[in-house]
Amino acid sequence: MSTWGTRAVGLLTVMVLAASCTGGGAASPEDEVEAKAPLTISASVDDGASDVAVDTVVTVDGFEGQLAEVSLASDDGKSTVPGEIHGVRWTASGLLEPATSYVLKASGTGDDGKPVTRISRFTTRALTLDEQTYPAVAPLEGETVGIGMPVIVSFDVPVTDRAAFEKRMKVTAQPATAGGWYWLSNNTAHWRPKQYWKPGTEVSVDLGLNSVHAGNGIYGQQDQHVKFRVGRSVMTVVDTRRHRATVKINGKNVRTIPVSTGDADHRSRNGIKVVMEKHRSIDMDAATTGVDSDDPNYYNLKGVKWAMRVTNSGEFLHAAPWSGAAQGNANVSHGCVGMSTKDAAWVFAQSKRGDVVSYVGSPRRLEPGNGWTDWNRSWDEWLEGSALGEDAEGA
Repeated sequence: MSTWGTRAVGLLTVMVLAASCTGGGAASPEDEVEAKAPLTISASVDDGASDVAVDTVVTVDGFEGQLAEVSLASDDGKSTVPGEIHGVRWTASGLLEPATSYVLKASGTGDDGKPVTRISRFTTRALTLDEQTYPAVAPLEGETVGIGMPVIVSFDVPVTDRAAFEKRMKVTAQPATAGGWYWLSNNTAHWRPKQYWKPGTEVSVDLGLNSVHAGNGIYGQQDQHVKFRVGRSVMTVVDTRRHRATVKINGKNVRTIPVSTGDADHRSRNGIKVVMEKHRSIDMDAATTGVDSDDPNYYNLKGVKWAMRVTNSGEFLHAAPWSGAAQGNANVSHGCVGMSTKDAAWVFAQSKRGDVVSYVGSPRRLEPGNGWTDWNRSWDEWLEGSALGEDAEGA
C-alpha cells in the first residue's frame, strides 16, 4: 500500500493546572483537548511503479477524513478508468491499458477540516499481440437476424481461463430471454436462447474483456458492445425423401418447392441447420471441400446464383438450373439443395442470416460443429458447455 502523508497520533491530552491559594489541583475532563488528524491517502499501486499488470484493480483509501474525488487517467488524457467511492475506499471499475503511463489523483478533507490532494504516477506492462486475444462478435452491430441465430464470439488467441471470461460476457434481451454460453473450443463460444428467439426481440451483447486475464499470460484486447434485432420467423424444412422444401413464415406454410438434394454417395446431412452466409453469386469449387481436381466427383461451378451456406463442409441452398429434371423427383447433387432459379431467388429474398433450415429423411447425420449446429443439442447438454454451468435471463 502506497501512503501519501503521515498518519497522525489519535489523541493528544493537554493537562491544564489551575493555580490556587491552597496548591495545585487535577485537571477536569473538560480540560482535555483532542487534536484532530489530517487526511491520509493510500493507494494500492506505489507511486513511480513500473511494469504494473494490466488486470490490476486500483483502489484508494482515505484515513482520518473523507475522500471527495479520485481520478485515474493516462498521462496523455486519452484513456480514463472510472471508479466509485464507497465509504473510505475508491475502487476502479475498469482495468488498465498496456504500456501506458497513468496519473492517479485523489483529494478529500481530513478530520482537521483541511483539504488534502495527492498525485502519483505509474506505468503498466507492455504486451505483444501474441499476449492479447481479440473478441470478434457475430451478429454485427445493427443486424437483423433469424430466430435461430446464436451469438458467436471468436478469439484469435486461445482463452484457457474460460470462467474468468464468461463472467464478463453478458447477453441481455427485451423481452427477457433465457439462454447460456457453450464453449466449442478455447477460441470460440456461442450463446443461444433456450428456445428460438421471439421475433422482434432486441438483443445487447456486452463483453467486458479488456485486460482480463485469459490464462497463460494472455489478456483480453478490448471490450465489445453489439446490439442486434431478431426479425420475422422464417423456417424451411427440407425433406430429402420427398424432394420438397417447405418454407414457413411466422408459423404458416407459405410455399413448397421441388428440390434435389445429395445423391447416394453424397447425402445431405440430417439435422437443424442455420443460414450462415448469403451470396447472390458464388463460385463453387469442390477443391474447397477436399475433392482433388482429378477426382471423378470434382466440380468447379462459376457464378452459382442465390446461394445460402448452411454447413462448414459446403452445403448450400442455391439455384441449380442444370438439375431441373431431377428437382422434385430425384437426389443428384453433392449435398446441396438445388432448385430452379426462380424458386431460389424467392427463397433468398425471404431469408436472412440466422434463419433455421431443418433437414429430414436422410440417413446421414449432421456432425457437431459442422456449421452453427447449436440447436441439435438438448438444453441440458448445452449447459454442460458453460464454464460456469449457468443459464441466464436476458433482461
